[in-house]
Amino acid sequence: MLRRNTNSIILAIILDLFSIGIAIIAANWLRLNLPFGRPLRAEPGIETLLLEAVVLFPVIFLLLSLYDPRRAMRFRGEFQQLFWACTLAYLALAGMVYFTAREISRLFLLYFFAMHFLSVVNWRITWRLVRRAQNENGSDQRRVLLIGGGESANQALERLKELAWAGVHLVGYLTDGETIPTRNGPIPHLGTLKNVEEVVRRNKVDDVLIALPAENYDRVRKLLPKLMDHPSNIWVVPDYFNLLIYGGQVDDLGGVPMISLKAPTLAGYQRVVKRAFDLLVGIPIMIPALPLMGVIAVAIKLDSPGPAIFKQQRVGENGRLFFMYKFRSMIEGADRHLPKVMKRDRNGDWVHKRPDDPRVTRVGQFIRRTSLDELPQLFNVLKGEMSLVGPRPEMPVLVEKYQPWQMQRFAVPQGITGWWQINGRSDKPMHLHTEDDIYYVQNYSLLLDIQILAKTIGVVLRRKGAY
Repeated sequence: MLRRNTNSIILAIILDLFSIGIAIIAANWLRLNLPFGRPLRAEPGIETLLLEAVVLFPVIFLLLSLYDPRRAMRFRGEFQQLFWACTLAYLALAGMVYFTAREISRLFLLYFFAMHFLSVVNWRITWRLVRRAQNENGSDQRRVLLIGGGESANQALERLKELAWAGVHLVGYLTDGETIPTRNGPIPHLGTLKNVEEVVRRNKVDDVLIALPAENYDRVRKLLPKLMDHPSNIWVVPDYFNLLIYGGQVDDLGGVPMISLKAPTLAGYQRVVKRAFDLLVGIPIMIPALPLMGVIAVAIKLDSPGPAIFKQQRVGENGRLFFMYKFRSMIEGADRHLPKVMKRDRNGDWVHKRPDDPRVTRVGQFIRRTSLDELPQLFNVLKGEMSLVGPRPEMPVLVEKYQPWQMQRFAVPQGITGWWQINGRSDKPMHLHTEDDIYYVQNYSLLLDIQILAKTIGVVLRRKGAY
């Protein structure tokens, strides 16, 4: 219902390609007229740059889901996604230019990058202003009628309100008794289900959302014949929220429609791209990290008795158990003292990390504060047991205390760093870690992985929340 239509996606691709041409023309003018760099009559290699950019940029934007029709984001989210997509595209283009058109000056490339980014941002801002004007005068609104009540209707309502900026207008709701919680503010109640045809016709409804509790699905069967003769689109929100642990997916079995309650979060191509990204980034990191790991291992051995590498069983993707590697930062046999360290916070949730943990050694305090204790997990990444980015693999003893909704965090490969590490790290209790992890699971993209890795560097340097 709320997907961007095909025409708008094609238009976005065309405008992005047009932006490349504008950026090259502007960069060439700036290079020839501004008093910086060595004077040139004309910048050589422009044709090569244009060809490479026209091929490279759309591919990277597509891979990073910039044209994903399922995503309707606020400007801040789209700007962040665009910034990281352009950054990766510029780095890739600079590498290609180095091998194919080295006569192009670095100053020209900088001008091109700046002009291109301004161009793609400006046309998106203009597009949103036009959409907002159309929404305000009602010429580009999606008028939505919600049928139902209870928690299913409330969750659908929350999503609709989040998309009000995109022209989604809720005309009201119909119910035979179930109410929508008042936390969503006043919502027009337009009558009962028997009034559905009149309400749809009077309010010129574009989309009808049926969000009835599962026990009332017989009413859905009775509603459909009344709605089929109207031009409105009809959508049914399945009442399976309490069962969707790993997320749902619509599929079919020989033509029989099915709703999977535990569908893989990552599509086939996404899994391949994520694994390739882990190897392409992880292997270069591993090369300079090996000598550093050797120094840390010697320091640990000199500081306290026991092995330098600590191996602990953790819960990985889909609940699979594996052994995660870390530099030992605690006294030998620290696991035996874990029950003494664990405690409940004011909300009754279990917390096992604390800044005054008596089991941490002197070297351990340093490598934990600098996150150097995590370096051996690069071996887990190379083995395919972990990813560079993802929810942190949890200890089985803590997973046993999870509530069912928290299990969704295991729907993707577990990672060295993740969304919660850049949003509070150990300063946040375990149950809030899970909410951040589920946000990552539900919003996964390669671009999000790149953003998290980049922000992790700043978090580690500030030593925020690490102990």
